[in-house]
Amino acid sequence: MKIGKDGYPSPPKQGNVGGCLLTIVLLFLLIGFFPLFNGSSQIEVPYSQFRDRVREGKVSKVKIGENKIEYFLKNDLEQAQKSKSSKSSPEQTYITVPLAQDQSLPKLLEDNNVEFGVKPSNEGNWIFSALSWLLTPLLFFVILAWLANRAQIGGSGANPLNAGKSKARVYIGGASGSDVTFADVAGIDEAKAELQEVVDFLKNPDRYTSLGAKIPKGVLLIGPPGTGKTLLAKAVAGEAGVPFISISGSEFVEMFVGVGAARVRDLFEQAKQLSPCIIFIDELDALGKSRGGSGMFAGSNEEREQTLDQMLTQMDGFEPNTGIIIIAATNRPEILDQALLRPGRFDRQVVVDRPDKLGRLAILQVHTQKVRLSNNIDLSIIAARTIGFAGADLANLINEAALLAARNYRETVTMADFNEAFERLIAGLEKRTRVLNETERTIVAYHESGHAIVGTLVSGQIEKISIVPRGIGALGYTLQLPEEDRFLMLEDEIRARITTLLAGRSAEEVVFGRVSTGASDDIQKATDLAEQAITLYGMSQNLGPIAMEKPQSSFLDGGYNSRRPVSPIVAGAIDREVREMIENAHHQAQLILKTNRDLLEEMAQHLLEHEVLEGDILRSYLSRVKAP
Repeated sequence: MKIGKDGYPSPPKQGNVGGCLLTIVLLFLLIGFFPLFNGSSQIEVPYSQFRDRVREGKVSKVKIGENKIEYFLKNDLEQAQKSKSSKSSPEQTYITVPLAQDQSLPKLLEDNNVEFGVKPSNEGNWIFSALSWLLTPLLFFVILAWLANRAQIGGSGANPLNAGKSKARVYIGGASGSDVTFADVAGIDEAKAELQEVVDFLKNPDRYTSLGAKIPKGVLLIGPPGTGKTLLAKAVAGEAGVPFISISGSEFVEMFVGVGAARVRDLFEQAKQLSPCIIFIDELDALGKSRGGSGMFAGSNEEREQTLDQMLTQMDGFEPNTGIIIIAATNRPEILDQALLRPGRFDRQVVVDRPDKLGRLAILQVHTQKVRLSNNIDLSIIAARTIGFAGADLANLINEAALLAARNYRETVTMADFNEAFERLIAGLEKRTRVLNETERTIVAYHESGHAIVGTLVSGQIEKISIVPRGIGALGYTLQLPEEDRFLMLEDEIRARITTLLAGRSAEEVVFGRVSTGASDDIQKATDLAEQAITLYGMSQNLGPIAMEKPQSSFLDGGYNSRRPVSPIVAGAIDREVREMIENAHHQAQLILKTNRDLLEEMAQHLLEHEVLEGDILRSYLSRVKAP
């Protein structure tokens, strides 16, 4: 394989297949039409003139066809015979169209001693008969080859003649991001430490092989989306200084059986020529989904299974892949085939999780190196507020803040830009054009004030209250941030969160005596949380520590759990436990709001006047919250 100066493999020289086929078709057409240009010239005359010339004895011979008559004059024939170039100077041909019912023509020709005969219907048209069979398929192949050449010129790689070729991108010598090192990766120190051994092996393989040690062939990076799995793989290649071959798992699977397996073989052949190197397969679950399912294609000879089988063979077959290390990434490890995870294949699994506060601070420091920050920026405050943010989320936060500063014609990015960018990411854009009527604004003001009062008492600190519509369907919001990173949640904290979620609806009941549709999202979240507490976390005294659900994904938020098969009696008991937890939280929220009825009124009126409540004014209100 030839490598260009830019670090990419030089594309193979492709012949102009479409041009060759087009030339062949044109030659066939030229051969077919050649008799028309090379034959004798023809002059069309009236049928009456033809009969007169026969009577006058000027006609030498006649060819009678289905729709026309060809005849030759005696004078033209004699002149052609006397000419020295008679072979290149054909005789003059005259044609005429006969009458449909002229039965006297044969007798007229016999009386005047004219040589005549019937002209075959397919005379001179044999080439057109052949072309009628060949032209259609040739035209199809010409169009197909032309489209393939256009695809190659455009760089799309969609050439059907190269369907079995690998679509991997090769980065060498600092091209397209392969110059990334561990200094560019922050917040995942444990994962970097795990991969340092891989880097050391690629740099100094003799130190390991001399002792008989074998480096893992495959490293599987597992973690939520946006945590830096792809960036970490690039950093390994950049630290080791070896070629980096990148491809997605979905690029192997095609409609036609065998294409994916051919691409796997071509990928490893390409890697052997660049060895030592790193193959990075992103979204491995698209290729390595478990084959033990019970679907209609389970155990069948389908394309995805053939591709997976070929991958397994290449990773741990009879032929060793010396110097080739495969790094793959996925956020769905629970669905991977067990054959991929056994020793000898992806036997080292590295978890790339969301960073803690120190990790977020390090990520912010890396991504703000090229951003002009104001002097009042404190990255530690931003790191403390962004609990649960992954590396990609933090990079997006910095970019949004920079865009806001540029939009407001500021020379540096301020803390206000970061605060607004943070609210945009978690609540959506402000929708000032969505005008609420007075009744709706009043309901939203009391609703959000109820969340703030109850949340302050049972959950934690409230940062901001707003009745300005944001995002999709949010007519207002209450911003409440956790005080620190938490990895466990106690039963009391779950009940407190459910109480806070139901506080908005409870405020509407306390003030208006009726409810609106504004609490639908709160009710959905509270019900889901209560059901998980009963069925997944075993927090029911009646049902005991029994898991009734199976978590479907460890790293994808918002994934639905599957209920285990339970009897109708157990299902009824679960519904009663969930209802009881919800009702207790609902009753507690109402009790807190009734105790703080005057404070609820004051906060709602302030929101109706100013739309936003935050800072010292908000803290002064919430400091007056009383427990029932």
